[in-house]
Amino acid sequence: MSARNTEAPRRDRPSRSMLFVPGSNAAWLSTVQVYGADYVMFDLEDSVALREKDTARLLVREAIKSPIWRNEQVVVRVNGIDTEFFHDDVEAVVSAGAAIVRLPMVRDADMVRGLDAELAANEEKYGVPVGTTRILAAVESASGVVNAVAIATASPRMMGIALAAYDYVMDMHTVHDAAADESQLFYARAAILHAARVAKIHCFDVVFSDANNTEGFLREVAVIKRLGFDGKSLINPRQIEPLHNAFAPTASEVEHARRVVEAAKIAEEEGKGAVALDGKMIDAPIINSAKRILRLAAVSGVRR
Repeated sequence: MSARNTEAPRRDRPSRSMLFVPGSNAAWLSTVQVYGADYVMFDLEDSVALREKDTARLLVREAIKSPIWRNEQVVVRVNGIDTEFFHDDVEAVVSAGAAIVRLPMVRDADMVRGLDAELAANEEKYGVPVGTTRILAAVESASGVVNAVAIATASPRMMGIALAAYDYVMDMHTVHDAAADESQLFYARAAILHAARVAKIHCFDVVFSDANNTEGFLREVAVIKRLGFDGKSLINPRQIEPLHNAFAPTASEVEHARRVVEAAKIAEEEGKGAVALDGKMIDAPIINSAKRILRLAAVSGVRR
């Protein structure tokens, strides 16, 4: 049994970027950590051809065992729960020590509970404390969006929920057009974001597939940041740096956050029940938001 990081993903852990890595690409599996994504996700599903499924599973299992990933929160996207590859995928990643399993095409809470049971069986089999492996559910259909809250709260293993646009827009008889106003994804984004906040888990936005369109990518990032997403799924390492910079707080935001936290500290030391700054009352949500900004600044620096 390989060493494993059993630390549960935290709400204050940066979750700006989740980089997809094809499980069949042996070279990338061993070098992708240098790009600095918050999460690296080894993919056994769409990026792997049918004839390469077994090989990719073996490659990913051995990659996870490497000391390179010993202190990292490795994510693996397994094949869907209704595919012939699902059981072997889950067994391989649990035995190797993956921290998080991303389940695609989640339509309802029963699918999450099905993965939960499969994880528990394999954890018992390989001597892993039951409940160690976390779940990230990918919503890719109209039914998944409608059931988002039930999905997000279906298991104590849940660490996040993600929106995947390609199948969703086909289900909705529309398209994901980066040049458009993104209104076709607004309801879905709002639904899974609300579900994530109800469940107090991370929320990841869709992949932006045109790696050469930095302007369009940053426009989409600005949309999801305003909505409140924690981060975005990525398919190209070139997208990591601009994404992290876009999520970094500005110098003025950091300064204001410092003043809010300092004012709250002084009020607490003086035994005051109310906190004021520049003549305005500051409540707990504002203080918590300020602390979050400072934590993010400690990781991201200040936006350039």
